[in-house]
Amino acid sequence: MFVADDAMKDHAVDLCQRLIRINTVNPPGDELEVAELLAAELRDAGLEPVVLESAPGRGNVVARLKGNGTKRPLLLTAHLDVVEVDESQWRYPPFSGEIAEGCIWGRGAIDMKNMAAMSVALMCRLARDGVELERDLIFAGVADEEAGCEFGSMWLVDNHRELVDCEFALGEGGGFNIHLAGKEFFTVQVAEKGVCWVKAEVRGEPGHGSMPRSDSAVIKLSEAIARLGKQGLKAHPTEAMKDFVAGLASLQPAAIRPLLKQALNAKLGPSILKRLPNQSIARPLMAMLHNTASPTVVRAGSKTNVIPSVATVEIDGRMLPGQTQEQFLAELQAVMGDEVELTVMRSLPPVVTEPRESALMDAILGVMAEREPDAPVVPYLLPGFTDAKAFTKLGARWYGFAPVKMPKDIRFADLFHGHNERIPVDGLRWGTEILTQIVTRFAGVS
Repeated sequence: MFVADDAMKDHAVDLCQRLIRINTVNPPGDELEVAELLAAELRDAGLEPVVLESAPGRGNVVARLKGNGTKRPLLLTAHLDVVEVDESQWRYPPFSGEIAEGCIWGRGAIDMKNMAAMSVALMCRLARDGVELERDLIFAGVADEEAGCEFGSMWLVDNHRELVDCEFALGEGGGFNIHLAGKEFFTVQVAEKGVCWVKAEVRGEPGHGSMPRSDSAVIKLSEAIARLGKQGLKAHPTEAMKDFVAGLASLQPAAIRPLLKQALNAKLGPSILKRLPNQSIARPLMAMLHNTASPTVVRAGSKTNVIPSVATVEIDGRMLPGQTQEQFLAELQAVMGDEVELTVMRSLPPVVTEPRESALMDAILGVMAEREPDAPVVPYLLPGFTDAKAFTKLGARWYGFAPVKMPKDIRFADLFHGHNERIPVDGLRWGTEILTQIVTRFAGVS
């Protein structure tokens, strides 16, 4: 059996630090430097990576380790861009890659330069050791995932399909551990919500700021936003969510099991989730049960003494599998009111891996059963979106599994896009071991 030794794990840690030190906040992204760094690593191992710019500075890197062709390729993928930071709120500089308190600190440590580092360290070692697989192993480091994938995975699929065409893809969306009532679980993403970004616009009578109007656009829009915040959208329990809750409930104390199962009840779910002992998972569970709509950007007026005639809010909408854009917009309209005009800015469909059972899922479950026998793997519905939106257009079956093990005092969900993003060094080394075992078991070391 091929295993990740200390040198390979050291390589992953060092590479993760170097990737973090390159600022790829999107916008503007500027992922080219990271893509070229990864290409240099892969080239030094004897591979022939290609770096492709979808636009100036928007770098993507693709490399292929040729197998014997017995089976179709497996794609390992990671996005190279990161979200913005408020440096004043960080304990350590967000682009330092500093190791402190047992962790590598920096934006992208979890989301998801860690997966890029692990994947490239694995590709390099397999190439240097001349390991022959039954499948081609492809790595794709892509731009622009944080802004919708247009200059990254979507562009590759549309313009360079032959480079990334695969049977299975392994990327972000799962692989992390969660704790509930003293029990530990690991997640594997088998579905993710769709995207519907909407501009909501309200018109009203303009006027002088010295004479308030109850029918102003700003007042009407604020009332609509308040209704949305209070009411939310409808619950639609999906099969993936039912399986996730069943997995969580399976090892819980008798007092907790009924609470978790009742969380799937459309009427009782919100109040049930508020009673969970671990509230850090209550918010994700709510998002996994409902279509969601989060007001994010509000615009109105340009002068303090003028009541504007138009007010708008941009809304980050997410649709559950089984829901359409039309159904989502109807729900949103019903809550915000008929005076609100809705315009879709960007829409991406939900993704579901079907059938869920496969040789890759067997490899994930088998390795995890051996390595973490007391921590079951549960199927997971991701409230966000990933590059699965693009690669599943190829017909690839996507599993979100970028393995990382977090200690109980560090919650994965709090780090995702949050202040003080970091990854435990031991957790990254563990993840490199797990990824290596899964890939070599699935891809078939000859």
